[in-house]
Amino acid sequence: MPGKQELPSTLERSSRKAQRTWIKAHDAAVEEYGEGERAHRTAFSALKHSFEKVGDHWEAKAEIGPSDRQAEKSGAAARRGGPTAEGVDANASKAHLMDVARRLEIQGRSTMAKGELVEAIMRANRRESARARG
Repeated sequence: MPGKQELPSTLERSSRKAQRTWIKAHDAAVEEYGEGERAHRTAFSALKHSFEKVGDHWEAKAEIGPSDRQAEKSGAAARRGGPTAEGVDANASKAHLMDVARRLEIQGRSTMAKGELVEAIMRANRRESARARG
């Protein structure tokens, strides 16, 4: 399985189910499109429908579905890429985002709007992932 050898470090620290989701989607995309960025984008898109990035790993979402505006797109628009919420479930409720922000010990979260929470969680996730990589 090529996907198993290319498993991102954040997925190495995640559940077996998250790993299987990414690997299956990656391998199917490699068969369809060939190895490369498109296969990785496709695998992450599939992963983000069922999982969200919290800190340095991926956790199952309470509700399956697209995690941000980019994930809601299909066809040519999705293939062009674009900004994403980097695995943060931007479509989740503000209460859920507050809970994630609390777990990540984000300062000032109580006064943040939903979009600000998404941005703060994205920054915290990047920091945690960088720290976990060493």
